[in-house]
Amino acid sequence: MTDLILTKKRIHAGVWEGILTGTDGVEPELTVSHLGQTVEGVVVAPDPDNEGQYLVAVAIPVEVLTDGVQSFVIQDKVTGDRLSSFAIVTGEPLEDDVRAEVDMLRAELDMLKKAFRRHCLETM
Repeated sequence: MTDLILTKKRIHAGVWEGILTGTDGVEPELTVSHLGQTVEGVVVAPDPDNEGQYLVAVAIPVEVLTDGVQSFVIQDKVTGDRLSSFAIVTGEPLEDDVRAEVDMLRAELDMLKKAFRRHCLETM
């Protein structure tokens, strides 16, 4: 696959919705994680109105919705590349809660490490 681009449409009725492009006709496989655990209920289906695009739906599990910031990371299952992320904030205002930011930074760091390793292998 080439450069996948996942664009958020909305969150509606407990489902995160997005549009995936750049698949070059290959059916994509995505994985969603929350606190390092895989989230079930990810649906990737061809967009009937736009050839080459896919509609992505992620059912947000109600059991993970607790006070605080809950962050989710969406990745390409084949390459491990981070395509998108989203966070849900519930409960009291969370001035001191940086867990979501740390999760996002970890995902970014993992992506950079993989890109750097790939670069090192290609330049040898």
